[in-house]
Amino acid sequence: MKAVVFDRFGGADVLRLADVPAPDMRPGDLLVRILAAGVNRADLLQREGYYGTQSFGESDLLGLELAGEVVAVGNSVTDIRPGERVMAIVGGGAYAEYARVDRGMAVRIPEHLGTVEAGAVMESFVTAWETVVHLGGTAAGDKILVHAAAGGVGSAAVEIVHALGATVFATAAAARHADVQTLGADIVFDYRSEDFEAGVLGATGGKGVDVVIDFVGGGYLARNLRSLAPGGRLVQVGLLGGEDDATITLGLVLHNHLRLIGTVMKSRSVDEKRAMIRRFADGALPMFADGRLTPVVGKTFPLADAALAHRCILWFRLRGLATKKPYRRSTMTTHFRGCARQ
Repeated sequence: MKAVVFDRFGGADVLRLADVPAPDMRPGDLLVRILAAGVNRADLLQREGYYGTQSFGESDLLGLELAGEVVAVGNSVTDIRPGERVMAIVGGGAYAEYARVDRGMAVRIPEHLGTVEAGAVMESFVTAWETVVHLGGTAAGDKILVHAAAGGVGSAAVEIVHALGATVFATAAAARHADVQTLGADIVFDYRSEDFEAGVLGATGGKGVDVVIDFVGGGYLARNLRSLAPGGRLVQVGLLGGEDDATITLGLVLHNHLRLIGTVMKSRSVDEKRAMIRRFADGALPMFADGRLTPVVGKTFPLADAALAHRCILWFRLRGLATKKPYRRSTMTTHFRGCARQ
């Protein structure tokens, strides 16, 4: 089968299309003909060597999410048949024509949802659902601050918070404010020119928000904690700011009985990921079925143009915009509009 490979760490040009062996099936697997697959920031980091030689999955190929058609099932799979459409999370291997998928990591694609759109769902929305609902405990009437709200997981989080009936505060570059508001944000702060802490406290009468969803880290940590209402939760999802160390006032955490929760999907065990998928399927899938949640897809690329898709993400990153995308069996699809061919 055809797949995107790279022989050394480096820029997007190291990516090339090659023939590789088809994956071996296991009893609990689905064999899926890939029709769409996401291109995530983690793929760029893997290509650049950020993770080194460590592996959190079962394939050295890039790609963490996909959508497609089941062509075969393992002998212990009884609840799904060849010909059905699924979307899934994989531990690598989505930049290819076929992938084996753990049955517990796959869900059926809602009837009205297109396959390309389905390729933009799993990595972002499963992570966002886990963050906003399971860990953040968001409920109707709550006030939530979502950072990096124009990004893949951030934009999914905005949609989920809005669909749950909570108020959405968000940060994003000024050029993306209209997009983020379209997704459901009530108030958006320009992270470059506005003080989100002052904005949140001003908009809430000094009370603060119930939950902060943060992908930036570093210098945001103390400000996030000061933006929380007593009993509030800060869910730390990433470190886009590149800073691993931060200083906080522990007295504030103790006095306001705040909670700081860290999460990342890539290093979770298979059982933990299966549990995340079940929670997503139970809570979020009905929202896709009735239209309350909708993935955003902006551009498609041939599988052979994976390097161009990666450069497209970088183009957005350098301009402080967004960083999340998908590809289709012969098509890579981006989540962000206006991604120019360079």
